Amino acid sequence: MTDSTSADWSPADNPYAIAVSEAQWWQRATQLAVQRLGDPDDQRISWFSSRQIDARQLVFALRQLLNAEQLEQVALKALGIDPIAGNALAQARQKFEDALPGIKHMRDALMHFDEWSRGEGHGPQKDRVKAGEALRDVAREYWGFAYDPSAGTVSLGPYTIHVDIADQAAAELSHAIYMAAREVDKKNTTELRVRTVTSLTDAGILCNSPEDTPLKVSPGGDGRIWLSLDVTADSDEDGRRELAEQIVSALATAGLRLVSLVQTAGSGPIERFARGETLYAEPNT
Repeated sequence: MTDSTSADWSPADNPYAIAVSEAQWWQRATQLAVQRLGDPDDQRISWFSSRQIDARQLVFALRQLLNAEQLEQVALKALGIDPIAGNALAQARQKFEDALPGIKHMRDALMHFDEWSRGEGHGPQKDRVKAGEALRDVAREYWGFAYDPSAGTVSLGPYTIHVDIADQAAAELSHAIYMAAREVDKKNTTELRVRTVTSLTDAGILCNSPEDTPLKVSPGGDGRIWLSLDVTADSDEDGRRELAEQIVSALATAGLRLVSLVQTAGSGPIERFARGETLYAEPNT
């Protein structure tokens, strides 16, 4: 989706990809916490149950997945992606929240224990205080975090989630975030192909033509735009090199360059392309 190879790279350039990355990290954190909850307590921890600690980490990891979904939604809207993608992702989020009722409030109570322990938390605590309940009574109702190994549940106050369901729900939401981001990749691929073909056509270079032309431009399954030169159609090495030079020049005018997956010292894109190597186009950042 994106990488950080450029010195000028910033996560702000591609928040849709950051959402995917963070979702995958927190989904794995969820998976690890669930697996650790199934093990005996770690004896390296004195006086405390390591599983109770892992249960807290599980709640934080699950809540972070909701943050990743929110970031993905913001990115989809900013990029003008078809609302169908955002709607599908929203449905996945709702399914996640339905499977893990109160997960947001559980995390808030753990994170803001200084407020929730006094009945001064936001959300449900604030609503009940406004309704006239005493702070100490409200605080008592939203306390008592615990992992129950016999039931396989994690609870806090009125909220209870099942560990096995949490594992599955996290995997499903993480996948939904990834699939939404794929719509961005598809849009980027389409735009890059149009940009590539247009730059070549403007330079008078035929590609993908029914006529006898050796140049092919096609999107790959990896989201890249691949260019290939049929060396069997023209045995004139000098002619192929001249065409390769024209292609590289036309792409450069449009701010694009040809790149190979295999890096070889002392061999540029013109030489590689003239020999018949398939290269892909990318913005010349």
